[in-house]
Amino acid sequence: MSTSALTTPRSAWAAWLPVLAWAAVIFAFSSIPSLSSGLGGWDLLLRKLAHVTEYAILGALLLRATRRPGIALGLAALYAISDEVHQHFVEGRHAAALDVLIDATGALVGVLAWGWLSRRREAR
Repeated sequence: MSTSALTTPRSAWAAWLPVLAWAAVIFAFSSIPSLSSGLGGWDLLLRKLAHVTEYAILGALLLRATRRPGIALGLAALYAISDEVHQHFVEGRHAAALDVLIDATGALVGVLAWGWLSRRREAR
């Protein structure tokens, strides 16, 4: 899809609606007071992997919408910061700077993966 195709209102909605929907999913998960799996030590690892995964998806969707890796990564990092602020106000949750770093790393993975897939698709 060319960047000029993103100038129409319909294509803008098609580009940004998945981003907004996924951001809402992240917000919903952040609103849950406790996400403990009851798996002891594995719980922490699973939650951090969930952070990476959810932000990898967000990063990929943002790159799809913006077509600019730096902007996509920056927007994902800003959303990660706002997500931690949100969690600060959810009973049973807390804000953690390390989670922002983990989220941004996930977003970078998503941006790199989407970019790689896009280049591969264009090469065909």
